[in-house]
Amino acid sequence: MSARLNAFGQPIGPALPDWSPRPRPPRTPMEGRTCRLVPLDAAAHGEALFETYSAAADTRGWTYLGDEMPKSAAAYRARLETQQTSEDPLFYAILDPARGDALGIASYLRIDPGNGVIEVGHLHFGPRLQRSPAATEAMALMMVRAFDELGYRRYEWKCDSLNAPSRAAALRLGFTFEGIFRNAIVVKGRSRDTAWFSITAAEWPRVRAGFAAWLDPSNFDGEGRQRHGLADLRAASG
Repeated sequence: MSARLNAFGQPIGPALPDWSPRPRPPRTPMEGRTCRLVPLDAAAHGEALFETYSAAADTRGWTYLGDEMPKSAAAYRARLETQQTSEDPLFYAILDPARGDALGIASYLRIDPGNGVIEVGHLHFGPRLQRSPAATEAMALMMVRAFDELGYRRYEWKCDSLNAPSRAAALRLGFTFEGIFRNAIVVKGRSRDTAWFSITAAEWPRVRAGFAAWLDPSNFDGEGRQRHGLADLRAASG
């Protein structure tokens, strides 16, 4: 597509004549078939989250997070009491819809209504949630809210450039890699280069179609194994 030119013959970006700042994400649940996302509540979710993180074989899941595994359920609950009141990041607990217990957390952050940009982050999935359909659906539900419900233009994913599982997850979910911000931040006393990924509103329909096809119960056999991969289904959607 040829760039538009202004009166001086300079290329300029597409016009957005109907653009207006987008609403901030609400503190309301997001309902799926395999999971629910609800506003984080330290009293309601703290014990279950501490138990699920404690069930991991080791603490490698904390390596790339900004904090460390708490020493006790009480210490973790105190941390969550601060997080639950935050507006940005805005935290949600990911729940098992049948049992109601919390399996992990996720958040919106760097929320920029004026430009229609929002990031997903502070992801921490317990062992039961990792590599499950619920983990994928939780990410899909957050995108549906950002794009379809709130009308954001850009959805971001950022992670430590050395965090290979997070980078692989971003690509599997349909994000496009945009590059590395070198010496971006200091975390736990060490320098971090940050890998940037995004999905734009123009790309979202194809990403959404891939999620719908992958999450369909017919895509799983009697043992719960996927018949077709998410990336293949997204590609097939055009």
